[in-house]
Amino acid sequence: MTEKKRTRQPNGASTIYLGKDGKWHGRVTVGVRDDGKPDRRHIERRTKPEVTKAVREMERARDAKKLKKAGQSWTLRAWLEHWVENIAKPYVSENTYDGYEVDVRVHLVPGLGAHKLDRLEPEHLESFYRKMQAAGSSAGTAHHVHRTVRVALGEAVRRGHTAANAAEIAKAPRLEEEDIEPYTIEEVRSLLVEAAKLRNSARWVVALALGLRQGEALGLHWEDVDLDAGYARIRKNRLRPRYAHGCGGDPCGRKAGYCPARQQTRREHKSTKSRAGRRTIGLPDPLIKLLRQHREAQERERAVAGADWEGKGYVFASPTGGPLSPNTDYHVWKRLLRDAGVRDGRLHDARHTAATVLLILGVPDVVVDAIMGWEPGGAARMRARYMHVTGAVLRKVAGQVGGALWGPAEGD
Repeated sequence: MTEKKRTRQPNGASTIYLGKDGKWHGRVTVGVRDDGKPDRRHIERRTKPEVTKAVREMERARDAKKLKKAGQSWTLRAWLEHWVENIAKPYVSENTYDGYEVDVRVHLVPGLGAHKLDRLEPEHLESFYRKMQAAGSSAGTAHHVHRTVRVALGEAVRRGHTAANAAEIAKAPRLEEEDIEPYTIEEVRSLLVEAAKLRNSARWVVALALGLRQGEALGLHWEDVDLDAGYARIRKNRLRPRYAHGCGGDPCGRKAGYCPARQQTRREHKSTKSRAGRRTIGLPDPLIKLLRQHREAQERERAVAGADWEGKGYVFASPTGGPLSPNTDYHVWKRLLRDAGVRDGRLHDARHTAATVLLILGVPDVVVDAIMGWEPGGAARMRARYMHVTGAVLRKVAGQVGGALWGPAEGD
């Protein structure tokens, strides 16, 4: 039977026809090209049933928005570098961008960058994570890389550059939470005794007593502290500084951070990101007294600095009133641990310690959540993560159980 002559279809409708070359052809409208013209995809098969099936599959993919966009054929490297600089950077925080940029530059581009974006498979990612860990990267690092590539590929899917997000299917490296032991009351006392010898000694009392994050403590301004009323408002977060060379046409040969004419390229602080993080904390009387002494010491430094005083209002500042570097702050903490004869630990472990002290004191959960700045939805999980069941708590519970079952112990 002779096929009917090809007739014109309505605008946007798919067409199937027998070509002069003896093969069957299909044309499917899937969208609009960058130049505004219809994006018509061509399909070629040997038989009419074959081309009909292929046309219907393309129509279903188009309707489900799983069809790759026409135009540039991205490599993973090209897409990741474009995404991190032009899509992510303008819309995420500085710290989030830093994490993305390191993952892309140090790990993903060298390890996977040659892959075609639309041909990346979950197995490619899983194999890459194993190689990362075999080369010495921690499971936490590999997991962070996985989260970054998942976000980047998700954006590529939304923009039609690839049909599927391989990172949504790939298995992320397994993370096992470390069992972190908070500092004991005796260790805290040793730290406070040694901290009293340091400049900005109140900085470490705030860390151990209030559980402020590093950025929160270094971003604290006097305008947010009311010593008469006895509270502090947590509203700002200190950012890690970034520098550019300022030496112009005569390069100094050093890294940008050590350039004599270096220029700050990042703001000093930002607003605390979450509503729970923006909180008001009551100050214990001993800490109020210590902060008064700290403010008096800072006023004496202001007098010594004279015209060099920066006057930016930081509670914990440099000798000329400028912001403290988070990196320097970290190294002071490490030195404090050594000088106090206390076991080594992260600066964030001071926050664990503060949360555990609140548990020991029996502070109500809702108050703990407000002090620590935990979001309501994840507060229970965070309490479980931070409030370690210490020996003192275990002994107290054991005594209560024993009293209920066998009566009070002799001598009680």
